[in-house]
Amino acid sequence: MITTTPIAVEAQAGAATRATYAAFIWSGVASASWASRIPQIRDALHLAPSKLGLVLLSMAAGSILALVGSGHIVARFGSRKTVAVMAALLTVALAGAASGYHLGIAPVVVSLLLFGFAMGAWDVAMNVQGAVVERAVGRSIMARFHAGFSVGTVAGALLGALMVTLHVPVTLHLALTAIVVGASTIYAVRTFMPDGAAESAPAEGDSGLQHTLRFWREPRTLLVGVFVLAFALAEGTGIDWISISMIDGYQASAAVGTLAFAVFLAAMTTGRWFGPDLLDRYGRVPVLRALSVITVAGLALFIFGPNVLTAFIGALLWGLGTSLGFPVGMSAASDDPRFAAPRVSVVASIGYCAFLGGPPMIGFLGDHFTVIKSLVAVTVLVALAAMIANAIKPLPGAQNAHK
Repeated sequence: MITTTPIAVEAQAGAATRATYAAFIWSGVASASWASRIPQIRDALHLAPSKLGLVLLSMAAGSILALVGSGHIVARFGSRKTVAVMAALLTVALAGAASGYHLGIAPVVVSLLLFGFAMGAWDVAMNVQGAVVERAVGRSIMARFHAGFSVGTVAGALLGALMVTLHVPVTLHLALTAIVVGASTIYAVRTFMPDGAAESAPAEGDSGLQHTLRFWREPRTLLVGVFVLAFALAEGTGIDWISISMIDGYQASAAVGTLAFAVFLAAMTTGRWFGPDLLDRYGRVPVLRALSVITVAGLALFIFGPNVLTAFIGALLWGLGTSLGFPVGMSAASDDPRFAAPRVSVVASIGYCAFLGGPPMIGFLGDHFTVIKSLVAVTVLVALAAMIANAIKPLPGAQNAHK
């Protein structure tokens, strides 16, 4: 019994690790597949940039609702059931958006609201499972899971580019993707480990409204939130608007626009895979300041470059620069394990405001200055993040574990 138990636990952890990778990867495939067909849906609905921004806002609103309620959902039903149910909901929502746009804006808005909710709760649950697996294997592998998500987004974007090139209808492409993603994820999560394997959250997170509100008054926590907000806006804007910026700003074809989106995602994936080694060697603040400069340079080249080639180089630098901002911000918020949960909640809430307010902001500015010129606002916020990067410095005495 003594000799077999560790072997059994190791096998269970290995299966859960593979299942968690699958959950992250398929989540990325679903997200990028939708984003890759936004230009065609926009054209079919005859949406101006501002109206498209409002349509995309429904997806962000669904994610915000999930962020608020998913803690209770995961605590009650567990990460395995939560991901499985949300995968089923995502299948319905993505298929609904794929077919609903033929009927008008309303079905798309409702479908995207459900899609955003499913993605948000799925995200929280798979990160909970990622923490369980980390404890089981005794290594910090969360960054690799997030890289898996990025791999999924690259695969989804490349598949989207192929579907656009082959003139595959939006409805067929997204409906089949929804079915494959949903079925594969529900099958994979059968080997998730029980959430009880993780350490219990500190009771202080449930000690009342006053306790929760005091974390909204901490200067460092708020600065980390603003830092995450800037990088979340840079990341989310790239996902939502790169293809359209290429088409409208550089008169590129839809396939070229989707390929630029894939380049952005590939660069972000590379940064997330190799970035933890740089963090361990040089520390959070120097690395993130350097990445802020790279992001600003990439955005400037993308916005003001003379041709499609320079725009592609800009997209590459933009994706590379934004790769670590969000996960490092989450690490900074959780430096002190005693107060990790409430601080991460504050920082995540601030950061998700970028996904909520970003699409309509870019759409509004796009109506007045063109979509590609509106990206100057994102550049300014990333420059601000570089100036407040000291906020993410590890707390004294905290373990410097990088995600």
